[in-house]
Amino acid sequence: MDNDEEVSRKVNRGRAAGPENRRALLRAAREVFAEYGLSAPFSAVAKRAGVGQGSLYRHFPDRTALAAALFEENVAAIEAHTAPDDRTLEDLFDVIVDQAVVSTALIDLMVRNRHDAHVVALGDRFRQVVDRLLARELQAGHVGAHVDTADIMLAVGMLAGELARTDEADRAAVATRARKQFRRAFAS
Repeated sequence: MDNDEEVSRKVNRGRAAGPENRRALLRAAREVFAEYGLSAPFSAVAKRAGVGQGSLYRHFPDRTALAAALFEENVAAIEAHTAPDDRTLEDLFDVIVDQAVVSTALIDLMVRNRHDAHVVALGDRFRQVVDRLLARELQAGHVGAHVDTADIMLAVGMLAGELARTDEADRAAVATRARKQFRRAFAS
């Protein structure tokens, strides 16, 4: 074997490559699912990440595990974005608009697997974010007493779903229209 062959051949880094491979798989999954939907071949994720299918299955044994990992990143971003005391439901909707296209496909998969322990835990975390924001909004008089967590959760699902089915060029207008309707419905 000459030097060129040795350089071009991948070196198996074993367990040391695990965290890097996981990050690459998550990045690739977001891209693949955004482009082709959840029906994209699982192998396309491994190929896009530049890892073998064995690595994919070691990290994520099935689509639900992969979706849960992706959605966990989304929930963490939502938690971080809405954590400051001055954040409102509008700030939550901002994140949902940003995440809508990819998140809707993941939410659909997770709804089909709603009894999975990871899915339940993520739903609970998201519900806690909504509970916290709603309590702030009620305290400030920005929403009426008739509004509850289930209303906000429904609005988030409707917004994400509608944006995912809307052409990219029209998403901002649709988001603005939906948020205007939510403000009217939630008004005190």
